[in-house]
Amino acid sequence: MKTTHTPSLQPLIEVCANSVESALYAQQAGAYRVELCAGMPEGGTTPSWGEIRMARQLLTETKLHVIIRPRGGDFLYSPLEQEIMLHDIETVRSLGGDGIVIGCLTSEGDIDLCFLKKMVEAAQELNITFHRAFDMCRNPQEALEEIAKAGCQRILTSGQANTAEQGIPMLKELVAQAGERIIIMPGCGINAQNIRKIASETNAREFHLSGRSATPSNMRYRNTNVTMGGVVKVEEYSRDITDINKVKEAIKQLQS
Repeated sequence: MKTTHTPSLQPLIEVCANSVESALYAQQAGAYRVELCAGMPEGGTTPSWGEIRMARQLLTETKLHVIIRPRGGDFLYSPLEQEIMLHDIETVRSLGGDGIVIGCLTSEGDIDLCFLKKMVEAAQELNITFHRAFDMCRNPQEALEEIAKAGCQRILTSGQANTAEQGIPMLKELVAQAGERIIIMPGCGINAQNIRKIASETNAREFHLSGRSATPSNMRYRNTNVTMGGVVKVEEYSRDITDINKVKEAIKQLQS
């Protein structure tokens, strides 16, 4: 049986980690939890078995949640994609993850309750976050009630705006509507400069951020005539990695 939601006395920060390396930096910075993702340019996709296993092995002080999303794009999943996602949930459970991050919609922009219930059932003891598919739904107030009733512990949302800061008015409404039944966790564009404002104006207690910085490649020879992204411009010789100082500063600002 899943644990019910008990509000935290201390504000908590979750870091969206795009690799095990980023997850470790998040842990060093003092993050309470990481959301492990691959495919960040697509908004996050399910990481590999090896990535999850290594993260579980090395994260000893920080909770590990894993996104369950087989591709980028919309959140309307075919029967085949749904089967893949259920297998991925079992993988996270078997590897000892603390939670999963899921989301699914119907073609009309409502919560796909049938599939959501299947994922919640498959999760068993895992903690569940409904991700920013929520920001693409037709009726967020109705969706909140359905997600809470389905058994999810939190909703990651920008308040249906491009950034959480822009979505403050709706986030405040959602936090009030949720009460103690489900956590509303603002995310998207949160940093040390705006986290206190978002916290004070929404009354939220959990916050989702990436805190990454560009890190140049160690490659000395660089073939700049070829790109692995084809017609899509991809930065081949730089990676975005969680920045310990950015996360630490956000935590400091939130707790001050």
